[in-house]
Amino acid sequence: MTSALPVRRLGNSDIRVGAIGLGCMGMSWAYAPEDRDDDRSIAVIHRALELGVTLIDTADVYGPFTNEELVGRALAGRRDEVVLATKCGLVAERPAPGQPFAMRRNGRPEHVRAALEASLRRLGTDHVDLCYLHRVDPDVPVEETWGAMAEHVAAGRARAIAMSEATVDELARAHAVHPVAAVQSELSLWTRDPLDDVLPWCEANDVAFVPFAPLGRGFLTGAQTGATYSPGDFRAHNPRFTPEARAANQAIVDRVAAIAAGHGATPAQVALAWVLSRGEQVVPIPGTRRIAYLEENVAAAGLALSENDLRALDALPPAVGARYA
Repeated sequence: MTSALPVRRLGNSDIRVGAIGLGCMGMSWAYAPEDRDDDRSIAVIHRALELGVTLIDTADVYGPFTNEELVGRALAGRRDEVVLATKCGLVAERPAPGQPFAMRRNGRPEHVRAALEASLRRLGTDHVDLCYLHRVDPDVPVEETWGAMAEHVAAGRARAIAMSEATVDELARAHAVHPVAAVQSELSLWTRDPLDDVLPWCEANDVAFVPFAPLGRGFLTGAQTGATYSPGDFRAHNPRFTPEARAANQAIVDRVAAIAAGHGATPAQVALAWVLSRGEQVVPIPGTRRIAYLEENVAAAGLALSENDLRALDALPPAVGARYA
């Protein structure tokens, strides 16, 4: 493996980032709430900057709001060292006290205008480099939402705008209004849907593709075998993490681990190297709350998989279980 983290361009923008970014969601939201530690997470962000990880990804809905506040504290005095991305367009609300958050989409122009301004206050900055529409609101024409997002660029609140989990039709309609700089969707060895249409659209239109959950929410690392999840952990209610699904999906991890052993690497590094091999416009954002795992992930950028390795990984069976409940 080589040690320097390569640099990739974010699509049609002039923004350049380390080839592997850092997803910060899990520091405050979704996973193992009993294991959260803000000071440790801030140390991870600082170590990421030392390693050349420059794309730092958060969203207003993570927490809600607390993840942006955490990232803002971590970047105090270091804002110029990073490419900072956040998202708007999803709202988390509790149906009743003590119940889990329910998500709804809000793509109304007045909401996306106000949401980024609030995010900037929490992040402690006057602009973000990348602002995503977290999800397209089916009740609002995407052109209206995207026009309001474009106002952030005109006003200097965002250097570029992007979309998450959008269809090719939605992307094309938005792109006709204002350039889409990046698309963030789930992509990994057990979630390959974007390979059929969204990733080819990104290639054809010079748009970056930013995979979230490139390690299968931890499953592809091999560390989730036999794990149990607290009720507040997203995976406790996810169809792919039932005992039956994990048993069936273990075959995927076993094959990845076999390839990793041949390189003296870890399964996580092989999984990330496969994602990176999907094209120069691909910049995965694995998340972690541990410096050791961060360093392991960054090292994956120097892992060269052979053609035989890639063929074997491409031939892996699809995952058992839906992505979401």
